[in-house]
Amino acid sequence: MTNVVITGTGLYTPEHAIDNAALVSAFNTWVDNENARFAEEILRGERVPLAHSSSEFIEKASGIKSRYVLDAAGILDPERMRPQLPVRLNDEPSIQCDMATAAARQALENAQVAPEDIELVIVACSNLERAYPAVAVEVQQALGAGGYGFDMNVACSSATFALETAANAIASGSVKRALVINPEICSAHLNFQDRDSHFIFGDACTAVVLENSAVAVACERFEILGTRLVTQFSNAIRNNAGFLNRVTDSDPLAIDKLFVQEGRRVFKEVCPLVAKLISEHLASLELSGSDLKKMWLHQANRHMNDLIARKVLGFEPSETQAPIILDRYANTSSAGSIIAFHLHRDGLEEGDIGVICSFGAGYSVGSVVVRRQ
Repeated sequence: MTNVVITGTGLYTPEHAIDNAALVSAFNTWVDNENARFAEEILRGERVPLAHSSSEFIEKASGIKSRYVLDAAGILDPERMRPQLPVRLNDEPSIQCDMATAAARQALENAQVAPEDIELVIVACSNLERAYPAVAVEVQQALGAGGYGFDMNVACSSATFALETAANAIASGSVKRALVINPEICSAHLNFQDRDSHFIFGDACTAVVLENSAVAVACERFEILGTRLVTQFSNAIRNNAGFLNRVTDSDPLAIDKLFVQEGRRVFKEVCPLVAKLISEHLASLELSGSDLKKMWLHQANRHMNDLIARKVLGFEPSETQAPIILDRYANTSSAGSIIAFHLHRDGLEEGDIGVICSFGAGYSVGSVVVRRQ
């Protein structure tokens, strides 16, 4: 039987960081400007005045203190309130390709794998910057990888779904080595004029090398004991941007063309779904929550992670057992659980077991149980 192991990870972190105070200052300036612009309507009761945000509100609601973004100036400009990224010519590397190759090279170096030995490249993320050609094929060429590549999107669960796809390809014998990359530019789909969500997302890119254990040479290896995925349709998290917008004559700048969610509903519906999947997945492997040394959970909301970990473990998790990175990275969609795995796996001994778990729009949930070799 073919054993599949994770042998290397990489992380690209943008240079620009925005803390809550700076984000709130820009947002509140925009709010004041809007309230002044519509002062007469507000006075007549025809319009409800916009409310200020605050660092305290953000941290209490989410646990987020800061975030990394590709461009801070555009986001913090009250007249713009969105990133400003340069247009790339067709013969230039795409933005996501640059992010992907940076993370991928780090992962390849950690795995001691040459790019040409990679036979499968999957670029999996919430938003791809174009429909085609596939970013994965562009990344494949930029790295000098062999085999084939393709893009996939399962929103915040894109990474775990791609890990299962890559692991299955290796287990079946069709490839020996695969590379899963998650270039998330979440700041581009976030409505920075919405008080309830303007703080949620950040940008980052992660990469994971998977190999047939028979060919792996890295000292640090995590055997994939099993994967489990589930989807359940919901409109509670939605983004209606798409190529049909121009033919349906819908407003390309309408609010629904950006990230929209019903936060309380998501919390109520997703947490039990995730805890149930992880617990059932562990049971199928003759394991339980007490066997877990680490839970690398999707980094969307501190309260969600704490609740899910408590349900699975049966007790309050420690900072080391269920590490949090969203305080400084915010929600980086599919990259979040992989960032946690990348930054917080030191100290695990041979035989220690952990779970990489994602959850998000769809709804989609992915569980990858691994054991330190």
